[in-house]
Amino acid sequence: MLAPVKSHSEMNEPSSRKLIIAIDGPAGAGKSTIASRLARKLGYVNLESGAMYRALALKAIENDISFDDETALDNLAHKTKIMLEPTIGGNRVLLDGRDVTQRVRETDVSEGASRVSVHPKVREWMVARQRELGVDGGVVMEGRDIGTKVFPDADVKVFLDADPVIREQRRLKQYSRTLSAESMAAELRERDRRDRTRANSPLEPAKDAVVLDSTALSEDEVLNRVEELAQKKLLRV
Repeated sequence: MLAPVKSHSEMNEPSSRKLIIAIDGPAGAGKSTIASRLARKLGYVNLESGAMYRALALKAIENDISFDDETALDNLAHKTKIMLEPTIGGNRVLLDGRDVTQRVRETDVSEGASRVSVHPKVREWMVARQRELGVDGGVVMEGRDIGTKVFPDADVKVFLDADPVIREQRRLKQYSRTLSAESMAAELRERDRRDRTRANSPLEPAKDAVVLDSTALSEDEVLNRVEELAQKKLLRV
């Protein structure tokens, strides 16, 4: 079970049409940062699909369940409650009521999330929960199959990419205390391979997505471009 949340600005605003914004892309492209900042600017909820998969992977670790055991992972998911609580500094991740925000960002959990996410039954459960959260709009959701699978009718779809070397450098800044440059590069290449070649919902741009290469762009430049897409859409709804 995944409990829905609303931002303070959402609750205080008058009822109106709110967008579903999907931001997909590979690890290290910057989608989590952009989604978080855009959600704050628009007064929307930032739904991190990656955090959801990491929370389930953490629970699998804690219960000594293999990342390759699809049936056991599916059963575990149906006994799990994940909540994302928006804060000024980003989402708090609650796993069965316990704050695991920092733990799910650690390398072993991130690696586990990538392996957990390849299973069709797990993805089916996650997609159902994600759709429940975003059905009324007012959400910015980032992941790897949001625009193609979770919300194929999203109002705004962005596929955020970057040169692999740049993505490796960005990830290394996040995990420099736990991984060497060589280990990070190997981990990122393996994750790209799994994401792009899995049979169920492989990583690829939606046909109607705006593909944005962030290699030579600053964080603010990327944010401005995505916000422009959202504002243009808001003028038409």
